[in-house]
Amino acid sequence: MNIGNLIRLHAAALRAVLVLTAITGLAYPVVIWGIAQLPGLKDKADGSLVTAGGKVVGSSLIGQPFTDAKGNALPQYFQSRPSAAGAGYDPLASGASNLGPESIIDAPGKPSLLTQVCTRSYAVAEAEGLDRTAAARPFCTSDGVGAVLSVFGPRDAAGTVTHPNRVISVNQPCESTKALFAKTYEGVRVECATHDQDYTAGQIVAIRGSAPAMPQIPADAVTAGGSGLDPDISVAYADLQVARVAKARHISINQVRALLQDNTTGRTLGFLGEPRVNVLQLNLALDRNYPVPNSSAG
Repeated sequence: MNIGNLIRLHAAALRAVLVLTAITGLAYPVVIWGIAQLPGLKDKADGSLVTAGGKVVGSSLIGQPFTDAKGNALPQYFQSRPSAAGAGYDPLASGASNLGPESIIDAPGKPSLLTQVCTRSYAVAEAEGLDRTAAARPFCTSDGVGAVLSVFGPRDAAGTVTHPNRVISVNQPCESTKALFAKTYEGVRVECATHDQDYTAGQIVAIRGSAPAMPQIPADAVTAGGSGLDPDISVAYADLQVARVAKARHISINQVRALLQDNTTGRTLGFLGEPRVNVLQLNLALDRNYPVPNSSAG
């Protein structure tokens, strides 16, 4: 290949780079930005930001906590769904806990998904002034951990322990429990766990207990969403919080329910998903209609 052909090839490649850079790196972004500024699209393109009192207080698409400076939930506000995004509701760490249905055994400093659900259920019941029986969930102990046993003994061909000779309540450490959720299992005394022992060699058995199949506290109150940034909660979870919010704002339950109804969105296209409540929008409506001194949503 002579020098002239080499120069022509490189010049053609350079022209292609410049043309594609101008089209894809400059013209295309400018056109898309211009379209996004059209009426009806600008708000969404800018992040669906919500303002109150002339300042941005959040986005209608991103969940956020409604807590004081110490992280305590503010009783005058509806609370969002739990978050597993970073330290909670972190848009830069959006994601789930990646814990699934098989996450039922606690590790030191790392509670299982089952124990997280149990703990949150009792916390919600306490926050909403409900009796502890309202927090009862299948496979949860009365002290808010997963009701799980590790059963040791001879096994049959299917791997099932046929004659238990040792049984441990794996999520109830000896130093922190007052009473084991079960005294015996198939005639064998149940022991409490110790942190330095691994009980996964036993047959893991979750005990359902007497909790109702449909708990009073809904699932979205005790589980984090896949994004960790859910802006909405179920109508059932919102309804659970009405009495607390009404009491904190010194208004009637019916007044809160009216705002809740006004801020409830139906199923998408009339049949997809379930009705939902945008927490930020509802809390802002509360502040507009029934303000609490020195309070603001967000």
